[in-house]
Amino acid sequence: MIAAALIVSRPLLSTRPPPRLTAVAQIADIEETVLASGTIVPYKVVSVGAQASGRILALHVALGDHAVKGQLIAEIDPSTERNALQNAQAILDQERAQRASQAIALKQAELAFKRAATTYAQEASSQADYEIAEATYRGLEAALAALGAQIRQAVIAVDTARVNLGYTKVMAPIDGTVVAIVAPEGQTVNAVQAAPTIVKLADLETMTVKAQISEADVIRVHAGQKVYFTILGAPERRFSAVLRAVEPAPDSIAVDTAATAPASGSASSSAVYYNGLFEIANLDRQLRPSMTAQVNIILQKADGALVIPITALGGVRSDGRRIVRVIDADGQIQSRFVSVGINNRVMVQVLSGLVAGEHVIIGDLRSTEARS
Repeated sequence: MIAAALIVSRPLLSTRPPPRLTAVAQIADIEETVLASGTIVPYKVVSVGAQASGRILALHVALGDHAVKGQLIAEIDPSTERNALQNAQAILDQERAQRASQAIALKQAELAFKRAATTYAQEASSQADYEIAEATYRGLEAALAALGAQIRQAVIAVDTARVNLGYTKVMAPIDGTVVAIVAPEGQTVNAVQAAPTIVKLADLETMTVKAQISEADVIRVHAGQKVYFTILGAPERRFSAVLRAVEPAPDSIAVDTAATAPASGSASSSAVYYNGLFEIANLDRQLRPSMTAQVNIILQKADGALVIPITALGGVRSDGRRIVRVIDADGQIQSRFVSVGINNRVMVQVLSGLVAGEHVIIGDLRSTEARS
C-alpha cells in the first residue's frame, strides 16, 4: 500500500524589482532666474503746481487727457498780479518823467556853470558865484545818476510783476497724461510757502519697473542682465527688458535710522529687499501705474540643452560629477556619472554622461503611491 503524500503549496515571494518612475533625457531650453515681485510706475511724474496765489478760474484738462509741453493747464485769478504790474509800470513811468525833468534842469545848470566859468576867468564875477554854479551843476548831475539807478530798479520791478502775472497761467512742463487732479476748478490755492499742486502729469509711454530683490539673491544680480515679467491681467504675455540698475540700499534707509534700528545684539525680523530698476515701452498703454509685475531676472540661459529632472540626481563625487541611474535598452539599471550645468531647481542641464532619449530613474513608483 502506497502512502499518500500531502503536498502543501506556498506562494513564492516575488523577486521582481518594484516599478520605477522614469524620465527621458531631452533637448530643451533651460534658464536659471531670480524671481522678484515688482511695481510698475511711470518713468516720469511731474506735479504741476501754482506759483501764484488765488482762485482757480479755469481748469483746461480732465483726468486722462494727454497734454503737450507748453499747453495751458489752468488759469488763476490774475487780479492781484495785474494790479501789481500796473503799479510797477506807473512807478517806472514816474521815474522816467523825473529823469526827463532832471535832465532839463541839469542842462540849464551846465549852461549857467559855463557862463560863470567864463565871467570868472574874465574877472567879471566873483569866485563865490563860480563855486555856487559849479555846485548846482554837480549836484544835479549826481541826482540824474541816482534817478537812473532808480529807473533800473523800477524796470526790474516791472519785469518781476510781469513774471508773476504769467504765473497765473499754469503750463504743462512736459508731454504727459493727466493722472491726478489735486486742485479742482474754483478752489483757492496759496503759493506763499510752497507751490500747491494742481494736477499731476505722467509719461505713460515708458514705464519703470521696480523689482524687489531679496538680500539672498541681490548678490547675483547686476545691471545689464536680461529680464522678463508678466502682469496679473495678462499672464500669457511676456514683457522683455534689460536691468538698468540695482539700488545700493533698501528703501528703508530713507527712514530715520535712529528710530528704526534694532536694539544692540538683536537682528531685524523683517525681510530686506533692494530695488532693481528697468524700463519698458508702453505704446499700447496696457501697463498702468501701480500694477504688480512678476519679474524673472535671467542669471544663466542655454538653448537646446540636454536636460533631466533634478530629482534624477544622486550623490556628488569629489570631482563635482553627480550620480544618475539609467535604464538601458535591456531594462537593466546602470549608474552614470554626469557633469551638470544650469540648475533651475526643477530641471538641470547635463553637460556630459548622457545622450538624448535615455531614460533616467527619478523615483520608486511603489513608494510614490504609498506616499500619495
